[in-house]
Amino acid sequence: MSNMEKHLFNLKFAAKELNRNAKKCDKEEKAEKAKIKKAIQKGNTEVARIHAENAIRQKNQAINFLRMSARVDAVAARVQTAVTMGKVTKSMAGVVKSMDATLRSMNLEKISALMDKFEQQFETLDVQTQQMEDTMSSTTTLTTPQNQVDMLLQEMADEAGLDLNMELPQGQTGSVGTSVTSTEQDELSQRLARLRDQV
Repeated sequence: MSNMEKHLFNLKFAAKELNRNAKKCDKEEKAEKAKIKKAIQKGNTEVARIHAENAIRQKNQAINFLRMSARVDAVAARVQTAVTMGKVTKSMAGVVKSMDATLRSMNLEKISALMDKFEQQFETLDVQTQQMEDTMSSTTTLTTPQNQVDMLLQEMADEAGLDLNMELPQGQTGSVGTSVTSTEQDELSQRLARLRDQV
């Protein structure tokens, strides 16, 4: 197995690993939702709110892992094409050398930066692929919009058949404004649903 083929294997492995991490976050989200219901049943809104924030964070993280998995997959396909066409440049080989440790770290920001480097290499080649959108919206993983928290609390209370003893701010029952387009959100939600079925 050539060096490049070994790195290609590592890329594909990393994509699977990112997918597994998405499943983990998905499980965590379910666990947090169950805790929300329990807290609401005990009338402990403050604790329920904390679990709601955790659940939303886990959901956003799952989406980020899925996005990055798709991005790494796309880069793997480009590397495969470059290897097949014998178009592996010296600079691309250089980027590849620094790759393994970064992929093992499962650090989304580092992997994102690495994918940026790769994509720059491919821009200099005639490997025709569509530029993928930048994946990481770091804000989604760090901050939890309060209206999403309120809506999730209400949803869990409804499912548990309970009244939630708190006033939801007016005008926040509509759709939540996010940086993700609704079609992309739907697509990601469907992928998450498929992952759930596999678990």
